Amino acid sequence: MTIEVLVTALATFLLALILTGVARAFALSHGVLDVPNDRSSHSTPTPRGGGSAIVASTIAAASVLWWRGVLDTPLYLALCGGGLAVAAVGFLDDRRPLPAGARLTAHVAAALWALFCLGGLPALCIGQWTVHFGWAGYVLGVLGIGWTLNLFNFMDGIDGIAAAEGAFIAWGATLLAVAAGGACSGVCAMGLVVGAACCGFLRWNWPPAKIFMGDVGSGFIGYLIAVLAIASARENATALLVWLILGGVFFSDASVTLVRRSLRGERVHEAHRTHAYQWLARRWGSHRSVTSAVLIINLAWLLPCAAVASFYPRLAMWMVVAALAPIVLLALIAGAGRGAPEALQEAKHS
Repeated sequence: MTIEVLVTALATFLLALILTGVARAFALSHGVLDVPNDRSSHSTPTPRGGGSAIVASTIAAASVLWWRGVLDTPLYLALCGGGLAVAAVGFLDDRRPLPAGARLTAHVAAALWALFCLGGLPALCIGQWTVHFGWAGYVLGVLGIGWTLNLFNFMDGIDGIAAAEGAFIAWGATLLAVAAGGACSGVCAMGLVVGAACCGFLRWNWPPAKIFMGDVGSGFIGYLIAVLAIASARENATALLVWLILGGVFFSDASVTLVRRSLRGERVHEAHRTHAYQWLARRWGSHRSVTSAVLIINLAWLLPCAAVASFYPRLAMWMVVAALAPIVLLALIAGAGRGAPEALQEAKHS
């Protein structure tokens, strides 16, 4: 990792830290507050839109890295072009809820843009076989990018959890790529930057949160992580699996919840409080405890599993199963996707 990249990451952290404070002051002075309702996980009005600081600091850092030749043009355009589109839609949705169709259209367009810039979905190494997707990769890529950016939106429901997860995935993937002998590529540099931006914001968002991220930030982080994962697969055919393992908590909780709500015929795009982490936050009466528990699982379980997948590529697919199976089980035990009426009833008695 070069000094230039490290300095850029430090500057990104400081810029995100300062801009989040500015965003908070603006939100307080203009009454831009997230007022609690029966589907909220907080109890007091809180400034929102702090994710704009993550967007601004990350785009600025990416531009510097591109100008310095660290970040190649296709990746820069994929990250910034689609990222700004996703952030813009999130910004508008934070202020006045947009129709689901409008959000979906923007997300699909951003995903297609990223895949076009990167040349489609790279080959995936599964054991001894290498799978080439061709044009089908565009369909799978859109689904993957769309799901990742939306699940960050879904999982951004308690203090600190989305920013902490974003920093862990970005820094964990960067650490493993460098440890495996990779050079300081544009993907690694941006991974360091994204984690730094998340941590700058997290200083204000750690429980009890002084400002919320909002869709402008959560969708942006999810989009960047998905695009960086795809870009990393251009250099390492097992990289997608490594990124999947690192994001295991979010992927498992969101996926289990989606499936269970779909089976009940609920509108899955509507807000709710039935994710596993939301159930735990109500039972434990603490956002800090749940966010800390997620970080412990990430560091003690998912990071070692991802390291095995990174250092022993032939075991990567098996490690995905081994890493995520217990997380899925924990999500089910915690109540991921359990019926909303029960959730609301529990909330009234808590």
